[in-house]
Amino acid sequence: MSWQPSSPKLRPLRLLVGWIVSAAAVWVTAWMLPGFNLGHSGAALTAALAVALLNAILPPVLAALRLPYMLVAGFLLVLIADALVLMAAAALLPDADVHVAGFADALLAALVITAVSMVLQIVLGTNDDDEYSLRVTRRIAKRQGAGAPTDVPGIVYLEIDGLGLPILQAAMRDGSAPNMARWIAEEGYRLAEWETDLSSQTGASQAGILLGSNDDIPAFRWVEKEASRMMVCSSPEDCAEIERRHATGVGLLVDGGASRGNLLSGEAEETILTVSRADAERGPNPGYRAFLANGFNVTRTFVLFWFEVGIEVASALRASRRDVRPRGHRGGSYPFMRAALCVFVRDLIVHGVLTDMMRGRPAVYATFSSYDEVAHHSGLQRVDTMEALRKLDQQFGRLERAREYAPRPYEIVVLSDHGQTQGATFKQRNGYGLDELVQRSLAGSGSVAGYSGGDEQSAMVHHAVEEASGNQGKDDNKSKSKSDVSGRDVVVLGSGNLGLIYLMEGAPRRLTLEEIQERHPKLVDALRDHPHVGWLLVRSARDGAVVLGPNGGARYLDDDRVVGPDPLAPFSPTAADHLRRTDGFAHVADLMVGSFYDPMVEEGCAFEELISFHGGLGGPQTRAFVLAPPALPLPDAPLVGAASVHGLLRGWRQRLQPQAAAGGDDATTRPASSVTT
Repeated sequence: MSWQPSSPKLRPLRLLVGWIVSAAAVWVTAWMLPGFNLGHSGAALTAALAVALLNAILPPVLAALRLPYMLVAGFLLVLIADALVLMAAAALLPDADVHVAGFADALLAALVITAVSMVLQIVLGTNDDDEYSLRVTRRIAKRQGAGAPTDVPGIVYLEIDGLGLPILQAAMRDGSAPNMARWIAEEGYRLAEWETDLSSQTGASQAGILLGSNDDIPAFRWVEKEASRMMVCSSPEDCAEIERRHATGVGLLVDGGASRGNLLSGEAEETILTVSRADAERGPNPGYRAFLANGFNVTRTFVLFWFEVGIEVASALRASRRDVRPRGHRGGSYPFMRAALCVFVRDLIVHGVLTDMMRGRPAVYATFSSYDEVAHHSGLQRVDTMEALRKLDQQFGRLERAREYAPRPYEIVVLSDHGQTQGATFKQRNGYGLDELVQRSLAGSGSVAGYSGGDEQSAMVHHAVEEASGNQGKDDNKSKSKSDVSGRDVVVLGSGNLGLIYLMEGAPRRLTLEEIQERHPKLVDALRDHPHVGWLLVRSARDGAVVLGPNGGARYLDDDRVVGPDPLAPFSPTAADHLRRTDGFAHVADLMVGSFYDPMVEEGCAFEELISFHGGLGGPQTRAFVLAPPALPLPDAPLVGAASVHGLLRGWRQRLQPQAAAGGDDATTRPASSVTT
């Protein structure tokens, strides 16, 4: 055995600089707040030292407690502890040195000290807490059962939700992803493209990547007519059902892997913020201890959360003042959703991955959704969107530097689950939504139920809130009422620029084109002739699967025959293959609707209110990527479909860990369920 982990070094000069910065923050806080006073300027140094010593003792003790709803309980306890630490420092020091008026003043002072420290560290270029964080994380990992040093490499898969290959390439060129750019330039990393399935969204992509199959997942949400039930890829209950249907023992994370921040677990042994395992994460969860054991993390996260809210408000006002278009809805609860994902959830996941590495986990898969969330509302490459990506790249640098302290060597792979395409929404362009277009085109007075909005990010934040508050499982009736579509005449769903129309009358099966035209003679023509609809997928009793487009164009998929203008001409050469595969799903909609796509300006339109979107065909949304280290070979053939990525990633894991998943079949020879070329 040759691998020996390093130990984080104590750097006296850095400790001295950190102490001086902390003392300056204490002094500035005392100047700002009337309830926190210093007897003389030199007292700031003494107070900073006392706070540092107490913070090294108390938060780790609190984090070791086995508390229900650990996320909120631990977070609040550490915030309270920060205030108590300041009061204790005041009590230990002479009255003339430090005076705190009361608990509320101590809590406010602790937050202000943290905020001022962060500003000073950024200005002075000393914003580096890696060594202390790693020492704390290693101690936590040892208590949780860290593995013995081994030469067998581990592998960490870092997913950037919603980042398309062209956007990453531009970010690396323009300085928004410096660490990943350095990996290519200096470490020999290679960048490969993979093409998503028709449903270019996280639910379908993660089912394929983590479980090896995304069969019968036609969109972010779909209807199962026989049960009058709507399935949604953000529902814990539905994610658990998706995993139950697709898990076959060859999950990417079997045999000791860890899932962090995913919709599906990949059959992992341990999870944090994994939606399909929401029930398993109730009660005491040791996965949060490394984060909570560093008292600075909690106050830093609290301060950065509100700072991110301010960034969003300022960015929204600037976009409105400059009349930037397309421009999305950015009010209501969105600034808080953005802050939760860009700060709170991101940092929790980073610390979860650090703990996994210090424990020697053989495989870790973590999803980071901050870029995707900001892009949905701000745009693909707006200033604040690229800043969210830069901050994420910065965290990847932390994970890279941590590898030398782990009990095994690690390879880091970065990938995306899909990209995004930009454009004003269908409703912004027309003043009405797809559901309203369907409603006015029906024969008779049938009621149309439209569902859109909500995404994987809201699922992650809601899961974090529920885990924290203990509300999981308490809204089952409400959840069931939302998914119950019995009694609806027509259900219209939006999944990015992919629309699904279910006609619920009659037998619980998919209706044919002939049946649709007989019942609703105006519907098909109203859709295919609309200027912002690119194609319709329907099944004809006579001709099989057919894609209909404007100006009488049609493409018959069974024999790949084109009549008139080809409705799929603006899309990728594999578009017909993707539609043919989806047509075979048991729960495909009666009418699948794709928006128009203009390849000249790479623009389409979503059927939900997101100016950058994914879910269907057209543009960068289907152009995902894999960034691989030189030790892991890339395939010669194109990667098409999420299941092909599963085969690649699982093959890499087996290459590094020959005994991994020994009980399952070889993923490199397992037939892929996605489109192949």
